[in-house]
Amino acid sequence: MDYITSSGLFDIDYSIGEPCQKTNVKQIAARILPPLYSLVFIFGFVGNLLVVLTLINCKKLKSMTDIYLLNLAVSDLLFLLTLPFWAHYATDGWVFGEAACRLFTGLYHTGYFGGIFFIILLTVDRYLAIVHAVFALKARTVTFGVMTSVVTWGVVILASLPSIIFTELLEEDLYYSCGTSFPVKWKHFHTITKAVLSLVLPLLVMVVCYSGILKTLLRCRNEKKLKAVRLIFTIMIIYFLFWTPYTVVLVLTTFPGPFGLDNCESSNRLDQAMQVTETLGMTHCCINPIIYAFVGEKFRRYISAFFRRHVAKRLCKQCPMFYRETADRASSAYTPSTGEQEVSAGL
Repeated sequence: MDYITSSGLFDIDYSIGEPCQKTNVKQIAARILPPLYSLVFIFGFVGNLLVVLTLINCKKLKSMTDIYLLNLAVSDLLFLLTLPFWAHYATDGWVFGEAACRLFTGLYHTGYFGGIFFIILLTVDRYLAIVHAVFALKARTVTFGVMTSVVTWGVVILASLPSIIFTELLEEDLYYSCGTSFPVKWKHFHTITKAVLSLVLPLLVMVVCYSGILKTLLRCRNEKKLKAVRLIFTIMIIYFLFWTPYTVVLVLTTFPGPFGLDNCESSNRLDQAMQVTETLGMTHCCINPIIYAFVGEKFRRYISAFFRRHVAKRLCKQCPMFYRETADRASSAYTPSTGEQEVSAGL
């Protein structure tokens, strides 16, 4: 979260060489963000919590893919926990103190980078399972999935540290702002790092991995493997659609000179674009469960089984139809010969 600190309708900005009257986008955000973030929080929290419960209770975390999907859902939940506070911040400023400001800024970036890295790991996992199937039998184990997840969380924390360190409260006319305030060189470094990790790296991984996957599938077409690729590919494409505009605007805002944007009108538009694109990106944390529901037919079956076993049975104990062990039948899709659970067909 970056600072937007003025409390009036307009802000006079002198940083671009001349006085510049800028529309304060926080006035617009105060009307739009609270209801939007509330809806995203409700749907995202319920959806990702269902994913976590389904993976633990129905799928029993039997494959490396399950481990990565669980961590992806946890990343989204961490991100979602910050939304109610940003919604309140949009209307009344930051009233929770500096410690909470650092905490939720840290959770924001941890969830952000965690989501990126586990999508990358899922893509590499699909690549190994399809292109290097023999090697994958030994490498794609639950133990290795846990180990790589622990290392990934360490990298996530390192990537989030600069934002946490440079987070502070600013006071302006009794209005407190919570955000990151980087020195110029650190701001340039942070933007470049963020662009590389959130755009260049996943794009490179996607091109390399899906090129290899496509060649393999064209050589020996397999419907089950095709469904597996479809799910992870959809997750990555949706990620790019939601977060790429923000990353592009962040680069343009940090380096306006080379793009001829260091003037008042362009600066004003970039401020508005930053608010719109970051808001779009922040809604992404509720999208993955929707992808599972529409693309992963097994996920729908597991959800049905979960409700039958843990919800419907308690609401209607005399209904024998709820005692069918649907989840056990669904989990029988696990095949020791390939090490693939039906995430190979979509969660």
